[in-house]
Amino acid sequence: MPTLTLPGAEGRLAPYTTGAPREFPVAKPPFPRIALAAAHLVADPLAEQDPWLDVRIDWDRTIAFRRHLWSLGLGVAEAMDTAQRGMGLDWAGAQELIRRSLDAMKDVPGAVMASGAGTDHLAPGPDVTVDDVIRAYEEQCSAVEGMGGRIILMASRALARAARGPDDYVRVYDRILRQVRQPVIIHWLGEMFDPALEGYWGHHDHWKAMEVALEVIAGHAARVDGVKISLLDKEKEIAMRRRLPEGVRMYTGDDFNYAETIAGDSEGHSDALLGIFDPIAPAVGGALACLSRDDLQGFHDILAPTVPLSRHIFKAPTRFYKTGVVFMAWLNGHQDHFTMVGGQQSARSIGHFAELFRLADKAGLLRDPDLAAARMRQILAVHGVS
Repeated sequence: MPTLTLPGAEGRLAPYTTGAPREFPVAKPPFPRIALAAAHLVADPLAEQDPWLDVRIDWDRTIAFRRHLWSLGLGVAEAMDTAQRGMGLDWAGAQELIRRSLDAMKDVPGAVMASGAGTDHLAPGPDVTVDDVIRAYEEQCSAVEGMGGRIILMASRALARAARGPDDYVRVYDRILRQVRQPVIIHWLGEMFDPALEGYWGHHDHWKAMEVALEVIAGHAARVDGVKISLLDKEKEIAMRRRLPEGVRMYTGDDFNYAETIAGDSEGHSDALLGIFDPIAPAVGGALACLSRDDLQGFHDILAPTVPLSRHIFKAPTRFYKTGVVFMAWLNGHQDHFTMVGGQQSARSIGHFAELFRLADKAGLLRDPDLAAARMRQILAVHGVS
């Protein structure tokens, strides 16, 4: 196994020798849990562009990664925040991404996908009204359904700015949910992922906000497939899960505690829609294969080592987690470069990348240690470590 020099605590350098990649069990869906991986974008680093301003996508590699996820039995959550929605990917690019992924899905028997619809083409501002937000949601929902896609109803920065209280949220979601053709997944994205969403549902207190969200869901249960909450707090997720109407799923968005919430308890379990499933997809497929055989110990044995990796990738400032996701894709050979739209590859430090490398190795997720080590040496060299 390769040995390389990595920075550690306080920047001190020390040798590190990788272990062997782990072989994960394989099984075909259906699994006992729905597992949607929010998938990342692959940038085109050779395109003529202003990297902080332009969106240039390597469509072949981007779609190839979706095929990788489907091959492992996972579904795809498309054009979400993991795909840098609102942090490099605009609505025009999101539409193209959704269209291409839906086309690719037709060739994959049993493939599952749902796509983000929000209001990100409407810039928040003092003149934006709640009616403007409704029209923006209607436009994106119509576009996704017009392409034959299922909707993940994303949280709206414009609504967070325009709303004067909980009643405005109830009004907006009531209007949109009455129009959708198929049940949607409602996404409650916390302010740790996007500071512009502070006070969503009309309350800064998450417990009070939960009451508003539950009121919306209860009023439209037949049009809500499930709700994904991304608050990084398992107690809030479990409490909300226990109060959902029958038939409405909880999709865990807790990248810190997903193993526990997916496994569940005597009162129920969560399904999953997670950004961390992008870099740990082989482990997720293996863990769900164990769960299919009622092997709960095997499930936890596989996922437990991935949790420290996830907590590191999603550490504060959490909104920069996409950088770690793409870094893992590069280490594992899913793309030939570590370049992101919006220049987001610069959002984490070399110390962060070094610890990510160690944690990924300990979880058995570096599928070709020689390749991963060679690429790690490249980024170390850029940072002056030879």
